[in-house]
Amino acid sequence: MAFGDGPDDAALQSAWSEFCAQLKRAGGQVFKDANPASGAHRVDAFRFLTQNLGQAFDLALETRDTRYPVLHTFCGPTRKLGGDCADFTYQQAWIDGRSAYRLTGNRGTSRFFNVTVHGPRIPGPGVLHEPFGDTPEANLLGHQLSVAADGQFELYIGGPERGPNWLPTTPGSRKLFIRQGFDRWDELPAHMRIERIDMASPKPLPAPDAMIEAMGWAGDFVTGLMADWPDFPFTYGGVDADSPNAFPDVGATDADRKRGRAAANMYWELAPDEALIVEFDAHDGLWMLTNMGVFFNSMDYLYRPVSYTPGRTKVDRDGRIRLVMAHRDPKVHNWLDTQGFERGNLTYRHMLEGEPVALGTRTVKFDELMGALPADTAMLTAAERTAAMWERFHGIRRRYLL
Repeated sequence: MAFGDGPDDAALQSAWSEFCAQLKRAGGQVFKDANPASGAHRVDAFRFLTQNLGQAFDLALETRDTRYPVLHTFCGPTRKLGGDCADFTYQQAWIDGRSAYRLTGNRGTSRFFNVTVHGPRIPGPGVLHEPFGDTPEANLLGHQLSVAADGQFELYIGGPERGPNWLPTTPGSRKLFIRQGFDRWDELPAHMRIERIDMASPKPLPAPDAMIEAMGWAGDFVTGLMADWPDFPFTYGGVDADSPNAFPDVGATDADRKRGRAAANMYWELAPDEALIVEFDAHDGLWMLTNMGVFFNSMDYLYRPVSYTPGRTKVDRDGRIRLVMAHRDPKVHNWLDTQGFERGNLTYRHMLEGEPVALGTRTVKFDELMGALPADTAMLTAAERTAAMWERFHGIRRRYLL
């Protein structure tokens, strides 16, 4: 059998050719002005694209049927997107407002836990590419979840109200989004699964029209992510590309408050002989800082010290926390590795108790760094740095069951 013998051959081939053309156009965005010309930055941009190419059809086809929902791990150590925080895990499931679903599993011990029903996406200026752009309709935080003594829980989504764990949906509901936020390396992730309650038949195989639609969605996804990052947060997200190395005020939109967090993002540039000190008061709640690349993709948090939380940070005697961003190890405990990148973005999140704080910054020469830090600054030997790397490595793998 040859091309043209099938009634859908021409439509399928045309859709595939267009997807390939979109992928090629997406690759051209690697060389945008925002991305430096160094090999490290060019490679990171292509990794950003190829990592998300790997999930394009998971989102567009394999998990797309809302009658047969699947929890899809959106980000991880080998896939970064959307200003992802190194100490969050992100999962989503496509749902609809007509069906009723059940989410079951073990709560785990993550300090922050959040399940959110997202509503319609309205494309237009100021709206991020798929699968973003929707807003929370209903929200449940960890302290609101009724959990058995052994950690087991059952949460219903949609359908008639069921107590005590239930989230309503609307006719426009389209996605379930689950975030877990971790503080210490020994915290355990929730183990969960989702199902449509009234499932009565096997999932049908995709028809040609579903495959064609998926190719179009995937093509828009890869072009959208390469076009929108970092342009979108620079234009709409409060990130000031014209004032590097200074944090804007920490803020929370209505959508942020529904998600239970406040956020701020700082664009940074650092010369080879410079270091950046980020300092703030130690404060209540779960806060996290993650160093990210140009495309707002978290750095290599499986191996490198690119993220910090309260449980893993040293506090100086004056009650201040000082993190040192540098291209090479300054032997300071609170070192933020840059991976050798000359520019990137640093994101701050605050959740749970207390209030977010103002974050100050100072750029200094690397050789003058110790004179700019308190005398009691916590330091690490080479052996202690290696031990910290192993602790991080085991902790991250535990979160993702790697």
